[in-house]
This record gives sequence, structure tokens and C-alpha cells, in this order.
Amino acid sequence: MASKWPLLTSAQVVSLLTPDKNGKKEDIVLGYSDLKGYLSSHEEYYGGVVGRYGNRIAKGKFKLDGKEYTLFLNNGANTLHGGKKGYNEVVWDMEQKDPKTVVFHYLSPDGEEGYPGALDITMTYELTDNNEFKVSYSATTDKATIVNLTHHSFFNLHGAGNGSINDHVLHINADNYTPVDSTLIPLGKNVPVKGTPFDFTTPTAIGDRLEQQDEQLKFGKGYDHNWVLNKKGDSLTLAATVLEPASGRYMEVYTTEPGVQFYGGNFIDGKDTGKGGKVYNFRGALCLETQHYPDSPNQPSFPSTVLKPGQTYSHVCVYKFDVKK
Repeated sequence: MASKWPLLTSAQVVSLLTPDKNGKKEDIVLGYSDLKGYLSSHEEYYGGVVGRYGNRIAKGKFKLDGKEYTLFLNNGANTLHGGKKGYNEVVWDMEQKDPKTVVFHYLSPDGEEGYPGALDITMTYELTDNNEFKVSYSATTDKATIVNLTHHSFFNLHGAGNGSINDHVLHINADNYTPVDSTLIPLGKNVPVKGTPFDFTTPTAIGDRLEQQDEQLKFGKGYDHNWVLNKKGDSLTLAATVLEPASGRYMEVYTTEPGVQFYGGNFIDGKDTGKGGKVYNFRGALCLETQHYPDSPNQPSFPSTVLKPGQTYSHVCVYKFDVKK
């Protein structure tokens, strides 16, 4: 009998071509042209899927139903993006449904990276007729667990390796964000962005306020924070927009999730040479990771990331591309 899943893959987004206002196409996501590049990269998340828990968990510990679970510490004193071997590094089953749609499947066993429950995940990548890259997740478990899946493409609307993203004009649909401690763990409260360098309610160039004397910018070495989106419920809502003024490339991000992590490429250090022999330098890309909040399992005031047997985890993220002339 033929397998339902005929191919195996790492599920990385390797390339994404979009035109500028003159019709010239550039590849706008960082990555490599071959597997060797990904295996030797200093940055392990280029174009990857993140899980079982995206973002950070304080001290690599959480309690669920009275039991404490311990995770691998791969980010100083904390666990980041799933642990030592997150879903960006596992092998996914894959089936191409049609020229625009690829469906991935991964069964994460009970206890993998310290997380309870066998998590059965289906993830779909789709290129729509509306110039969208759509990522849809669905997951079930056989034991209570925590889940926070997200996508981790590194975008540069100049083109991958073509300079800084500090001139990109960013809008985030959020009146509040979650400030962090020096290890980038949230303090457990939502704080208004008004009057701070974190106010992107009006479109603003990313680099405009990076040099301000702000403790939160110091902790993140720039922007590496979660914004609390202006939304209710799990409807698909605009999270952010990004405009690169010179080329006119424009990206909108929509999500069903309550938050988005904006990361400004502060830890990209020029050690990686990617596609076309281009070096990936400091702040040469941005990430907009739609998500539940970091460290939610340890933060009672944050939306829950607990998934129980009989429930289905669902998350949709859409990156939509256009040109502003």
C-alpha cells in the first residue's frame, strides 16, 4: 500500500520571490541554496517551523496538572523555540496537494524535548491567488500539553542579503506589548506602547528609535518583543504591515493568534553566507512570528497555551504581498 505521505522534508521556506514597483523580482527571505548551508548555519531558524513551544520558557520549567516538566536550556537560563531540537530540525512527512499547496505532517512523541503528550501536527503551506503565503496549523494530543507553533522566515524587502531592514516602515496593530527582564522573559503584564519606542501604531521606520536610552531596547539589543494585538477572539486579524519605500515592496501579516513577536535581526552577526554568496549582516532581516505570548505556561495572566485530549489546536498566519508605487 502506498504511503499517505510520499516524501520527507525539513519544511523550511527556502525562497520567496516578490516584485518591486518596476516589476523586478527579488528573493526576500534569508536562507541557503542547499542542505549543507542549513546544517552548518549559525542561525538555525531561517524559514523554519517553530515548536513545540515558540519563544521562551523561563528556566526551562513549567507545571501542568500539578506535575513539573523540565526542558533543555538552549538560550542561557531559558528554553527557546522548543529546545535543543525543535520542529525546525525534525523530518516532516510531506505531500504536494496541487501546484500551490503542500501539506506536512509530524507526530511528536510523548516526552520529546521534555514535553508531555504525543502531538499530532498537520501544517499546510499555500500560495494563494491573492499574492499570499498562508501557513495553517492543526494539532491534537493524547495527553495534556502546551503548544505554541509559529513560522520563522527572516524577511528583507530589499532582498535577502541586500542591506539593513532599519529603513523598513513598520506598523503593528497593537496598543500594548509585554515588557521583559534581562533574559527576555515577560514580566507578566501588558504595558501601553504610547510614548515608548515600541509604538508602531503609526507606521514608523524600524531604525528611528533604536538609539533611544530605553531599558527594554537594551535587554533585547533592539526589538525582540511580543506585541499584544488589538483583537478579540480567534478571528483572522491584521497584525502588522511592512513597507520598503525604495522598492515599494509591501507586506501585510494576518493571524488568528493573540500576539506577534517582532524581531529586528539583532543577533545576526555576519557569520552566515547565504544564497548568491551574500553575507547576512546585523539587522539584515526581520521576523514577525504570530504566536501566543512567551512563557505563557508560567504566566497565569496570559492566554493559555494548554491543549487537552479531545481539543484541536488551530492557528492560521498569512503573509500577503503587494507593491506601493
